[in-house]
Amino acid sequence: MAQAHLDAAHSLMLRLAPPEVVEALLPGLVSIVREHLCVTDLRRIQVEKIEQSIRSERSLDTAQRELLIDTVGVARQALLRETLRVRSFVGIVYGVFGVLTAIVIVIAALAAAFPAVVPLCFGPMNNVGIVCPTGDKSIGEDVTPVNSNDKDDAYAEVAKSRDYAVVELAGMGAAAVASAVTLRRIRGTSTPYNVPVALALLKLPTGALTAVLGLLLMRGAFVPGLTSLDSSAQIIGWAIIFGYAQQIFTRLVDRQGQAILDSVGGPAQPVSASDPSEPTP
Repeated sequence: MAQAHLDAAHSLMLRLAPPEVVEALLPGLVSIVREHLCVTDLRRIQVEKIEQSIRSERSLDTAQRELLIDTVGVARQALLRETLRVRSFVGIVYGVFGVLTAIVIVIAALAAAFPAVVPLCFGPMNNVGIVCPTGDKSIGEDVTPVNSNDKDDAYAEVAKSRDYAVVELAGMGAAAVASAVTLRRIRGTSTPYNVPVALALLKLPTGALTAVLGLLLMRGAFVPGLTSLDSSAQIIGWAIIFGYAQQIFTRLVDRQGQAILDSVGGPAQPVSASDPSEPTP
């Protein structure tokens, strides 16, 4: 990787530079060490001691220079690992986004080709007809009553090829709103990999799928008391609710993404003895 070669060249430059040049660069070198190495790391402790000795107007000897260069190299390797971790996470999120998007497209295409296979239609409790996401018909319009033994055939007569697509779009719209709300709690990153955008995109196909699956669970009487809807507007409304509910599943991914962002350039600080959050014996 190019960054690894640049770090090696930087270490070589520090070894060849005069001691006074290294002393001039010491604040920046110590900053890199503090940013990427834990406070309990022995190498960081030694580097901080070297910094204190230089402040006391002592010159940098050969052993101190080698220790400083080695510690800076370790800190740069830690930064490289953190960056690779962010890249790997973003790649996984985009991969899952691609798979879910393909599933959403396949479902919409199959539903458009075969709208009567699994229609997203309901028979209202008053038995006056059948309602679907994009239309409804009453018994008086030559539709089989919903209390007949062949209810599925009655649903198939009313179902439209665009029903699934409309439900998926409603779920994606609700997921987009959830993404906007979530982004306000996610901080940016100095890495070239945009974690917040990847997390926001993941919510869109997830919202489309949860909208479809939620309505199918309602149609299958999986949720007691929510087996019949009275209008197309109610179906779309529940699709929006189920689309926003994808936040239940993607919240863990959001937390993981934020944890990865926090780990870049910010090693965990140990709890001090004076920390009020530390449990007392």
